[in-house]
Amino acid sequence: MFFRRAKQERAAAAMPFPDEWRTRLAYRWPLYDTLDADERAALEELIKRFLARVRFEPSQGFAVTDEMRVLIAAQACLLILELDLDLYRQVTSVIVHPRTVVLRGERSVGSHLKTDADQILAGQAHHRGPVVLSWSTVAYEARHHRRGHNVVMHEFAHQLDMVDGVIDGTPPITDRELRRRWVAICTAEYNKVRRGDEGVLRSYAATDPGEFFAVATETFFTTPLELAEASPALYDVLREVYGQDPAARMTPVA
Repeated sequence: MFFRRAKQERAAAAMPFPDEWRTRLAYRWPLYDTLDADERAALEELIKRFLARVRFEPSQGFAVTDEMRVLIAAQACLLILELDLDLYRQVTSVIVHPRTVVLRGERSVGSHLKTDADQILAGQAHHRGPVVLSWSTVAYEARHHRRGHNVVMHEFAHQLDMVDGVIDGTPPITDRELRRRWVAICTAEYNKVRRGDEGVLRSYAATDPGEFFAVATETFFTTPLELAEASPALYDVLREVYGQDPAARMTPVA
């Protein structure tokens, strides 16, 4: 299985990136136009490899098109543009629902809390399993990034958090000093959100450290100027961890 997938990935990487995909990305996803030529080329290579690795499964008789697959893959791969696709090695598939999903039954919420109330989900990430997404939410949030929400980035940030098997709001960071600063800054910012002192990150970030990281990630990539102004320390440490500076992409050149 491993060797077959590796062969498929190499074959996909060797194929040119279809012009039609570029056209649809530019139309569906305004953030695509903020990337420079080198970043777009790197992203396109990641998209091709991601699509060769990850199965896309429709739900409820829903038809998943190439356009949907490419848009989802592009947003997931933007997170790892300067990292490594192998960070998503535990993602078995992406299950696409036409609309949001209602989750029923008892489940954990936050730290040591449980609820049996119905919950409407636009996405869900499973450890060593699939990522579940609502296409209606994916399409809307890709087009309207200034709202600061992005379900694809949110759920794939969870996948980065899960790489070490612990959901604690800390993605893989090999540099010891950077990891120390990450923990200190994120702990302080998480406590600010819990107190209601943080104005840019939505309140869902206060659920637990894992949700804090996922919300901070989607905010970093979708509304970076606002995050950099409101929480410069958090923005800077996210910039170091991801190796990207989304605010610079959106700042007009004088």
